[in-house]
Amino acid sequence: MALVLLPGLNNLIDDISEEKKLPPAVVEAALREALLKGYERYRRTLYLGISEDPFEEEYFSNFDVQLDLDEEGYRVLASKIIVEEVESDDHQIAIDEVRQVAEDAQIGDTVVLDVTPEKDDFGRMAAATTKQVLAQKLRDQQRRMIQEEFADLEDPVLTARVIRFERQSVIMAVSSGLGRPEVEAELPRRDQLPNDNYRANATFKVFLKEVSEVPRRGPQLFVSRANAGLVVYLFENEVPEIQEGSVRIVAVAREANPPSRSVGPRTKVAVDSVEREVDPVGACIGARGSRIQQVVNELRGEKIDVIRWSPDPGQYIANSLSPARVEMVRLVDPDGHHAHVLVPPDQLSLAIGREGQNVRLAARLTGWKIDIKNAQDYDQAAEDAVVAELIAHREEEERLQAEAEARLAVEQAARAEEDARLRELYPLPEDEADDGLEEEGGYGGGEPEGSPEDSEASEAPGVPQES
Repeated sequence: MALVLLPGLNNLIDDISEEKKLPPAVVEAALREALLKGYERYRRTLYLGISEDPFEEEYFSNFDVQLDLDEEGYRVLASKIIVEEVESDDHQIAIDEVRQVAEDAQIGDTVVLDVTPEKDDFGRMAAATTKQVLAQKLRDQQRRMIQEEFADLEDPVLTARVIRFERQSVIMAVSSGLGRPEVEAELPRRDQLPNDNYRANATFKVFLKEVSEVPRRGPQLFVSRANAGLVVYLFENEVPEIQEGSVRIVAVAREANPPSRSVGPRTKVAVDSVEREVDPVGACIGARGSRIQQVVNELRGEKIDVIRWSPDPGQYIANSLSPARVEMVRLVDPDGHHAHVLVPPDQLSLAIGREGQNVRLAARLTGWKIDIKNAQDYDQAAEDAVVAELIAHREEEERLQAEAEARLAVEQAARAEEDARLRELYPLPEDEADDGLEEEGGYGGGEPEGSPEDSEASEAPGVPQES
């Protein structure tokens, strides 16, 4: 068999393997695919300017490339079926021709033939195609390995090192910790912390948000310093009671990038104790604040409020507004999760927080709409009247929504009924074939009514629709 020599093939594979951090076998497979695409391009260029390209999309599916690492070269092989009369030279071979070298050959057998073109005939366009396809296949393999490596990590928090800056993003080096080399990850502007100092080679804890494909850039890891999952991870590592299961984090509300620069980042964490004798808030804060201080330091001074979760919504809401002191919580619309919180005049600004940050985080943490009210000026009758009007408006919207959904369900049922009627009047070919199979017992002895086969046939597309 002819062999096209590629001097330095083994070194090429080793260099690509080391540079792209891919196993040599993966590089070899990518190179075989690229050479096959190059051969396909070579065949197509033979018709340029002469006639229309005669090759269909799957025309070259019976071709393959064999690498010879010992002699450092490659061959192009074609699998052909033995026939009496040849209709396609690329897919078939005559029985008489085969029997000249193999007398026991039979029609229908498959033989593998060497169809390698001469190196000088391969052409510049085919070589360029090979190079492009190889680069693409290597990127695809990198993406696949990155996705497999990082997508199923049990621990989504990684240690990242700053490499460089691109526009407003920070490019960092991260490792899965599985013995694999570092790969690049992007920390977008919206996921950065305002108090972080992203200097070269500085290390940070980051939360792995996603692994996705970026056009013209290939696989990309996106990490975050603003994700609430990072706060959960830091507490789990600093508080032994959380690791043991006696204390659990119920909810986290975080505003790492406030809308105004005058407001700093802040987080509220709701915790609960599984064991009655354990104080969940005290466990998270630690002696003299030692545990929570470690979390605050990692988040570069971010304010963190640890509050106790309660099954009583009123008590939970009051706790969530810490450090403000609350006089009363009125659940004015429990179904709509709407509450009025009454606080003393001197606690009003503290409960609301700078630019509303405290009450905003409390609402996110509890899932309730919270209105802060001055306890001295609170007119319960007037407020109840306003709330009653809001409840009536909400109930009206819910009623209209329910009616719309009911109408949609009726329309869908009527459409399905009409489709079934039209199917009886205008059966499709597959329906008739199914009926014939049923009459002949073609379903392995007969299926009961309402079988999956019948259901799938009744939903086949192409039913005529009335205008």
